Amino acid sequence: MEQFTHNKEGLIQPPIGPDRQMLNKVPQVTIFFWIIKIMATTVGETAADLLNENLNLGLTVTTLLMTVILIGSLVLQFKANKYVPWIYWLSVVFISVVGTLITDNLTDNLGVPLETSTIVFAILLITVFVIWYASEKTLSIHSITTQKREAFYWLAILFTFALGTAAGDLIAETMNLGYLVSALIFASIIGIISLAYYGIKLNAVLAFWLAYILTRPFGASLGDYLSQSPGDGGLGLGTVGTSAFFLVIIVALIIYLSRSQTNENLTGPHHITRK
Repeated sequence: MEQFTHNKEGLIQPPIGPDRQMLNKVPQVTIFFWIIKIMATTVGETAADLLNENLNLGLTVTTLLMTVILIGSLVLQFKANKYVPWIYWLSVVFISVVGTLITDNLTDNLGVPLETSTIVFAILLITVFVIWYASEKTLSIHSITTQKREAFYWLAILFTFALGTAAGDLIAETMNLGYLVSALIFASIIGIISLAYYGIKLNAVLAFWLAYILTRPFGASLGDYLSQSPGDGGLGLGTVGTSAFFLVIIVALIIYLSRSQTNENLTGPHHITRK
């Protein structure tokens, strides 16, 4: 029989293991969620360019450095028993950077065409969803209450960023549409999905994951539009200025959410049980 203890907040603490029940580890999907997600995506794009090009670290060193930091943030995330804003969003920011760098490495270092990367990452993401659903019978982010589901969740998130990078670059660069036009295209598709969800009751889980995937190329195209030089189709704000601007806003929002608990999702079997 499982033995339960109480933690310092008075919540029941289940035993450690991949199937142990926890409070939901993902925030509520509110306007704050999407604002921070898009900004984290933008930072992922501009920060990767900053480290790789401006600081001349190169793709390989930048990828290794960001991967180590990502692993550290995910260790903190998996150790937490509930949604902790700064840990969760730190993980999102760095998984955004690493997802971007995976695609950049395939394209720039290995010469893999963006068309191929887009197809491969789409297949990998679908495979994760299929295995996740077969194992857990749900893909809802409101049910991330075990470490197994959390592992599926973060693996899916990684592939959404890699896929979004490949698809975004394919449209913006290969098809020569430019960063602003690309951002507007992805924003329009996201808008259509939102209308389908609220208007014709599109399945909530499907709508969420479609929007999550598309906010990656939208945020990346927006970041490139702001940071790249006018000669390359941008506003010329630079990667340093763009990254710093969005990071400040992200930090401010995370501090607000941490203090107000506005985005905390209390879904979970033990959150109302006290000593």
